[in-house]
Amino acid sequence: MLVLITYDVSTITSAGQKRLRKVSKVWQNYGQRVQNSVFECIVDATQFVSLKLELAGIIDESQDSLRFYQLGNNYKNKVEHVGIKESLELEGPLIL
Repeated sequence: MLVLITYDVSTITSAGQKRLRKVSKVWQNYGQRVQNSVFECIVDATQFVSLKLELAGIIDESQDSLRFYQLGNNYKNKVEHVGIKESLELEGPLIL
């Protein structure tokens, strides 16, 4: 299923900056950044639970925010893109 995750991590302090780096590293294992504070991840139900738990363990709930949008398996007809940053094929091969 496709999950869209948005986040807002307070970076006023060095601890906040460290949390932001940790959050970004976690997402790199599950998906890709599509905008500054937005990630798209193709995960199964087990991976989704793991991802949420891992991220919840990093953020400070009194200062930071995470939002999870489950777009499901039929996401291709639910996502539209307009503008400069072209959408990537999430299920295609990753070429570095």
